[in-house]
Amino acid sequence: MSKRNLPYKQAPIIKPDDIKYIEESCRIVADTLSLLEKYVQPGVETLELDKIAEDFIRSRGGRPAFKGYGPKGSEFPNTLCISIDEQVVHGIPSNRKLVEGEIVSLDCGAEKNGWFGDSAVTYAVGKISEEKQRLMDVTQESLMKGIDNALQNNKVYDISKAIQEHCEQNGYSLTRELVGHGIGKRLHEEPPVPNFVPPLLHRNKYPNMKLVNGMALAIEPMVQMGRKEVYTSKDGWTVITVDKLPAAHFEHTVIINDNKPLILTLRD
Repeated sequence: MSKRNLPYKQAPIIKPDDIKYIEESCRIVADTLSLLEKYVQPGVETLELDKIAEDFIRSRGGRPAFKGYGPKGSEFPNTLCISIDEQVVHGIPSNRKLVEGEIVSLDCGAEKNGWFGDSAVTYAVGKISEEKQRLMDVTQESLMKGIDNALQNNKVYDISKAIQEHCEQNGYSLTRELVGHGIGKRLHEEPPVPNFVPPLLHRNKYPNMKLVNGMALAIEPMVQMGRKEVYTSKDGWTVITVDKLPAAHFEHTVIINDNKPLILTLRD
């Protein structure tokens, strides 16, 4: 789940003895998304995907991290964020049925033993257009390029620049309202991880923090086929492209570990 903004504080560092705990939460998330792939078919209701995810997470001793998250009175109601085509992120599951040719982004978080994992993937619903497939491919490539720069002594903007350059060189755009984030004993920790290098006047909002070993990040490019502008629907959660062109979303939780980031949410 992406974050709109975070106050600037010191990022927490995960101790070596605690890595096994966040790994466990991340494994639950990765296995949930892997399980869901075979259920992403035309005619399936998004609420059905949500129920499968919640049952699986709980069967593994975890708790859905998104369910009940948010300000009092407008908490997110479900286990998954399910976003279809022009919905960028934070889509609420419903009785809507998937349709052949759509792309659907599944964002999943889980908590176990006080530690959080977070990951997202975009799947094709049946046969999709070459344009949508290319959007998905470039988004996933940009995520991996960002992760390649999640190195000890690099800075947040090294990740941001790698993602932005790859997406924009391929003709796509990135929303400015939503960013990745640190993660650990809270779903959203410091630092914010934008998918773009902020203009000078906005860099206090997204500090270019130095990356150090043990820092856990949820890196999550949200890439749009058309313009970068988005709006939030009346439900208070679903973020939609203004031009109604599709978007894709991929995310991994990683830990800074010298020159080889540990990707904790790789799917089998």
